[in-house]
Amino acid sequence: MAQEQSYDIPLHDIKPIVDVQEYSFYYFLGISFFVSLLVLTVAYLIYMLLQKRNRFNIRKEHFKLLNTLDLSDAKRSAYDITLYGATFKNDSPRHQEMYENLIERVEIYKYKKDVDALSGEVIGYIELYKGMIDV
Repeated sequence: MAQEQSYDIPLHDIKPIVDVQEYSFYYFLGISFFVSLLVLTVAYLIYMLLQKRNRFNIRKEHFKLLNTLDLSDAKRSAYDITLYGATFKNDSPRHQEMYENLIERVEIYKYKKDVDALSGEVIGYIELYKGMIDV
């Protein structure tokens, strides 16, 4: 018979396999979460900026309409001043007082079929009221 070979030879210079802790998956998850959070935050800020730019502002619109009034049409101007000026009357007690004073002065131009042109005094009050408005 042939000589039997033994495969159980002790190895003294080769070390056993060692488990190495692998953290790269956790690093990947952390970085992915951080980048996702950053992208979502930037997207939200851009969305809010666009919403703010496109928001309708009634005060700005009424201020623009007050500044573009055609004071040569006294009746139409009296109604428009009453309507658009009311937007700003509650800004301060001074605005309230000025608005009421202005309404008293344009009242005579409203409920008649034919009216005269706005007087210089009324135009002065209108310009003063427009100058008081802060938008």
